[in-house]
Amino acid sequence: MVSPAVALAFIPFLVTLIIRYRHYFLLFYRAVLLRWLRDYLTGIPREERAFQYVMTHAIPGDPQHILETFDDWCIHCEYIGNVGPQKGKILERLIYENTPLTVLELGTFCGYTTILMAQALPLGARLYTVEMDPGKAAVAEKVIRLAGFDEDTVELIVGPSEDVIPELKEKHGLQQVAFVFMDHWKRCYLRDLQLLEAHDLLPKGAIIVADNVIFPGAPHFLQYAKGCGKYQCRLHRTSLEYVRAIPDGMAQLTYTGLL
Repeated sequence: MVSPAVALAFIPFLVTLIIRYRHYFLLFYRAVLLRWLRDYLTGIPREERAFQYVMTHAIPGDPQHILETFDDWCIHCEYIGNVGPQKGKILERLIYENTPLTVLELGTFCGYTTILMAQALPLGARLYTVEMDPGKAAVAEKVIRLAGFDEDTVELIVGPSEDVIPELKEKHGLQQVAFVFMDHWKRCYLRDLQLLEAHDLLPKGAIIVADNVIFPGAPHFLQYAKGCGKYQCRLHRTSLEYVRAIPDGMAQLTYTGLL
């Protein structure tokens, strides 16, 4: 049994710990605990609640206004890990600079980043977005179509990325992809990058952007990208979406095709 004196000695340490990591505790409360509570009380998934808010407040057919409405929801109502406006500007700039005609997104989630990239695409470009969760995919489909993008511009593919990537050529007619955005399970980044290589889906000069490589982090992915000799690597240091106090970053890889 711990004596009162020993217990009291730990109080300053605990207070310091809470103060130092308060932003992480707040994130856990908003993203996990509050979500569980509202899921239970409403019987409606968080993603569907967000869509209902967007339907009520956003202007149909106006992609930018839909993104801003999502941002309002995430800041003032419930936390959702969309890429957010700060990282969104980086991603949008990369799309404008590279003008890709084929884009692959791994991790559609609610469709926020899909809309952000789709509105920046050059004329005639096509975006393929992959979501493994059918519930999230159903919400994303409604959001993408609400923004005004049809299936000729954005094709939503439902299924695990490790199953979808090997089928992209034969089943979806995607021979190579000029721009890849990864924002799904971080532990899958490396596996899926190697799948893209193995199925010859990356032309020389292809751009791969991976989100959240600092928090929650993708160390094996970064280690491989920097050490394999196939990529030129750049890290865009930023903060976690909607939480400026938590450091994060986006990795930008340029495929050289060299072994």
